[in-house]
Amino acid sequence: MTTKKYFFIGIKGSGMSALALVVHDLGYQVAGSDIDQYTFTQQGLEAAGIPIYAFDATNVQPDWIYIAGNAFTDDHPEIKAAHDQGYQVIRYHDFLGQLMQDYTSIGVAGTHGKTSTTGLLAHVLSGVAKTSYLIGDGSGKGVADANFFVFEADEYRRHFVAYHPDYVIMTNVDFDHPDYYHDLEDVFSAFEQEAKQTKKGIFAWGDDPNLRRLQTDTPIYYYGLKDTDDFQAVNVQRTATGSSFDVLHHGEKLGHFVIHLFGEHNILNSLAVIGVSYLEGLSMNEVAAELLTFNGVKRRFSEQKFGDLTVIDDYAHHPSEIKATIDAARQKYPNQELVVVFQPHTYTRTKALMPQFAAALDRADQVYLTNIFGSVREQQGTVSSADLGAEIKHGGEVLTLANMTPLTKYQQAVVIFMGAGDIQKYEKAFEDLLNK
Repeated sequence: MTTKKYFFIGIKGSGMSALALVVHDLGYQVAGSDIDQYTFTQQGLEAAGIPIYAFDATNVQPDWIYIAGNAFTDDHPEIKAAHDQGYQVIRYHDFLGQLMQDYTSIGVAGTHGKTSTTGLLAHVLSGVAKTSYLIGDGSGKGVADANFFVFEADEYRRHFVAYHPDYVIMTNVDFDHPDYYHDLEDVFSAFEQEAKQTKKGIFAWGDDPNLRRLQTDTPIYYYGLKDTDDFQAVNVQRTATGSSFDVLHHGEKLGHFVIHLFGEHNILNSLAVIGVSYLEGLSMNEVAAELLTFNGVKRRFSEQKFGDLTVIDDYAHHPSEIKATIDAARQKYPNQELVVVFQPHTYTRTKALMPQFAAALDRADQVYLTNIFGSVREQQGTVSSADLGAEIKHGGEVLTLANMTPLTKYQQAVVIFMGAGDIQKYEKAFEDLLNK
C-alpha cells in the first residue's frame, strides 16, 4: 500500500509545525512550505528531516494531500493551485479533528495559558502512558499505539469546534481576537459550544465567572484554591525555587505535589493536569514525579544570564498573560528590579484592550515598548505603541531596533521581553549590546 503524503502549506506556524511532526512520527511522508525567513519552529522540522520549501505554486504536485494553515485564505497561490488541480485540501483544524478520533483525546482551550498547560499535560501523561501530543510552541510527537492524544485547542474563528474530544481543560474565557469576535459574550458562546461537544468531562478554572456559567450535559470539574472547587490546592507554598501544595478532591487528599515552576497560574495548570489524570485512573505518585521534572515549554519564561542580568523571553501578548508572567518573575526574583519590553500584537487587540494592557504592564518596575506587530489578518490601525505608552505610569518609552541602549543602564535586574510577534529580534539586539 502506498504511504499517504501530506504537504503542509504554512508549515512553520506553531500549530502546523507540531502537527507535521505528529504526522511524520506516525510514518507518513511529510513536506511543507512557508516564508523564506527563519522561525524558531523550523528547528524541530529540520531535525526530523522534513523538507521546507519557499511558497510557490509550483510546489503543488500530484499524489499529495494538502494541509492548509489557518493563517492563509483560499487565494493563497498554493492553496488556489491545489484547488484548481483538483487535489484534496484540508484545513488544519479539520485534519486535527480527524486525527484524534482513535485516541482518548484531551484538548486545552482558553484565551490564554493554553500552551503552558498543554506542554505540562503532555509531559506528565507521556511519562505515565503512551501519549501523542501537539503543543502550540511547535512541539509535536506521534505515537501510533498511544493511549492519549493531547492537543492545544485554538478558539480563533471558532476553529476548536471542529473537535469532539473526550476531555477539555478550559483555563479561562476573556475577550480577545477583536478582529473576529464581537464581544466577550461572542467568545463565551464559542467555548460553550465546544463544552457541549466534549464527551467525558470538562476541567474549568473555578474563579472564572464565565466558566462558572457554562451550560452543558457534560460533567464539569472546577479546579482552583477555594472550597467550592472540585480539585483544590491547599497548603500552598511559593518560594524562589518553585511551588508546593496538597490537592483535595471533594475533601479527600490525592497527594502532595511540587513543581519547579513559578506563578499562581502554574499551580492552577498543575491542578487541571492532576484532575484529568485522576479521572483516567493514573497513579498520583507517578503524576507527582512527572510534575517535578517539567521545565516549561518554548518561549514561556525562557531564561538566560548575562553577568548580573537575567533576560527572559515570553510569549505573553494578552493582559492576563502579562500579569501571570510578572507574577512568576516576582516569585522567582523577589528582590530584583523587573524591566519589561513589550511588543503589542495586532492593532485591533491593542486598541480594544489598551486600559487592561497599561494596568498589567504597570505591575513591572519599568516598561518599554516596541512598535506594534501587525497581523497578516488586519490593516494598520489608528492606534500606536506611543498611545499605549502614554497610558503607562512606569515608563512607556518606545524602543527601536537601532537603539536598544536605554536598557543597558540596568544592573542586577530582570529584563523580560514579551510578545507573540518578532520581539526576539529586539531581544537579540539587546543581547548583542551586552556581549560587546
